[in-house]
Amino acid sequence: MSIVITGVTAGYGRDRAIVENIDLEIRTGEVTVLIGPNGCGKSTLLKTIGRLLKPRQGTIHVDGLDVLRSDPKRVARTIAYLPQSPVVPVAISVEQLVGYGRAPHQSLLGLRSARDIDLVDQAIATTGLDDLRHKPVAELSGGQRQRVFIAMALAQDTPYVMLDEPTTFLDIRHQVETLELVRQLHNAGRTSIVVLHDIAQAARYGDRLVVMHAGRIVAQGTPADVVTPALLRDVYDLDCAVYPDPVSGTPVVTPKDQAMRQAG
Repeated sequence: MSIVITGVTAGYGRDRAIVENIDLEIRTGEVTVLIGPNGCGKSTLLKTIGRLLKPRQGTIHVDGLDVLRSDPKRVARTIAYLPQSPVVPVAISVEQLVGYGRAPHQSLLGLRSARDIDLVDQAIATTGLDDLRHKPVAELSGGQRQRVFIAMALAQDTPYVMLDEPTTFLDIRHQVETLELVRQLHNAGRTSIVVLHDIAQAARYGDRLVVMHAGRIVAQGTPADVVTPALLRDVYDLDCAVYPDPVSGTPVVTPKDQAMRQAG
């Protein structure tokens, strides 16, 4: 039971491919975090897995389901995808937006079942949105909105959840709250694939890191195995000190010149 990506190459229009010949297995029950410099292909890979972008070649199987050849609604019952900066529909409440997560499970008439209502209620409770459930999403703060979209992904009730830079534009408190929600997904038995830029956060919340550079996977493994000065130099072109976080014990990164200034 896993996501198996084989020989995937993808890009936009006739431009050069953004990701090339990607082979990757996303292990069930883990939080896999994609890291790497801007433009390396992390978001493109997520879109391809979620069938928002058709690959030029390769295959993607989710628990044996051929994603590229299957009915879109069936895929949406298997993978929930939260893009960067999702658009907020006009004049819609928190409860209504979370309810959209049930669409892949409903008939064309969109009639809600008792299970639909129950899963929406659970998602709202899990993300701490009970007091906001009737409030317009457009009136919420950035952190609150992000919780609403994660709640929608929860209500979708899929075994796999993909989140593309879910902490973008959030302050540190809301970043932590969002990533703690990702761990709650993990504890509830979901498999998560997350794109993050902050290496320390990726190491703290990810079970497995996948490092991308120039459209290819250059390393993968546990945070302790992956986050090394040599890899950071090769991928980010930056000399860094790597040391254990005093709270979590996971790797923390500091650029060498900054580390020297702090030491002084």
